Amino acid sequence: MIEIGRTIVTVVLFFGILGALVVIHELGHFIVARLFRVRVLEFGIGFPPRAKVLRDVGETVYTLNWLPIGGFVKLEGEDGDEADDPRSFAAQGLPKKILILVAGVVMNVALAAAIFTGIALTGDPAIGVYVPYVEPGSPAESAGIEVGDVIERVNGEAFGAFGPSSVLAELHDSAGKTVTLAVRRADAVIDITATLRTPDQVRDGKGALGIGQQGTLPLEPRSTPDRIHYPVDTALRLGLERTESAMRVIIDGVGQLASAIITRPTEPPPASGPIGIATQIGDIFWTLGPIVTLYLAGILSANLAVVNILPFPPLDGGRIMLLLIKRVAGTRLSVRAERLTYVVGFVFLMAFLVWVTGFDIARGLGGG
Repeated sequence: MIEIGRTIVTVVLFFGILGALVVIHELGHFIVARLFRVRVLEFGIGFPPRAKVLRDVGETVYTLNWLPIGGFVKLEGEDGDEADDPRSFAAQGLPKKILILVAGVVMNVALAAAIFTGIALTGDPAIGVYVPYVEPGSPAESAGIEVGDVIERVNGEAFGAFGPSSVLAELHDSAGKTVTLAVRRADAVIDITATLRTPDQVRDGKGALGIGQQGTLPLEPRSTPDRIHYPVDTALRLGLERTESAMRVIIDGVGQLASAIITRPTEPPPASGPIGIATQIGDIFWTLGPIVTLYLAGILSANLAVVNILPFPPLDGGRIMLLLIKRVAGTRLSVRAERLTYVVGFVFLMAFLVWVTGFDIARGLGGG
């Protein structure tokens, strides 16, 4: 029963986070289109079929739809028709069209920066390390550390969930020294003194403390009651740096993914599909808490911004690319050809999702 409850919460979190990110993205298109007086026919939450009309006043219909992933904005003339209507998307100049399309990406970048900055302003959550194993004869065994303990601080210092250091990194850097560890055992925190292995032993592949069994999965992080606070200017700087870092990671990841698709199509790709993302959201929520889950939402928002600006139809970047091609080609690129390009691109995107989801399922069945 508990497992069913966790699964339900995980599914709700996945659809809630992804849906909110896409709605924010579409809100960017909506706002800029309205600023340029382009007629917005529908603002939908979720994807059709339509479940309910929320508001039908004026020229825009606001709808709630049955498929709960994201949303959409329907502009008059967005498919290239109605060019004779001065308020249609097709009738706008190239700069306005590009600004309307880019607005969704800008909103996702702004949301990521707001999330990262807000977390830093209120204090990063601290992360400790769960002890799954104590090596016989190790410093951990000598110090009395037990399986199930959580090491929260080293020499009185707590470590933020988002870096730049961590409990494990500090133990590694303190090799050969005697350290005081704040260890949570049951509902109490006790101080334990341990003399770590020497640098030479660590270089030989042994853990400084001896709490991880070789060949097993990485040590699991655990949230702690501590918070890492920053001055306002530092928090603002961190928000921007973390946004840039999240975007840089996904840019590098796109290149690695493209290489994997071309050279290793039968091997698991360096990316997750919807099932993999949902699993990651659930794991982080249940082990590290809501603040780190919110941080993950910021990363996903930055990822969504980068992915949408890629020059691949029907993504925003692909639509901008076609607008630029159409400017050069003129009437040689027909509305029919443009729509066909979007359809082909959509088919490829759906095929990619099916492909990557297959590996998500295989990983789940394999237990890792």
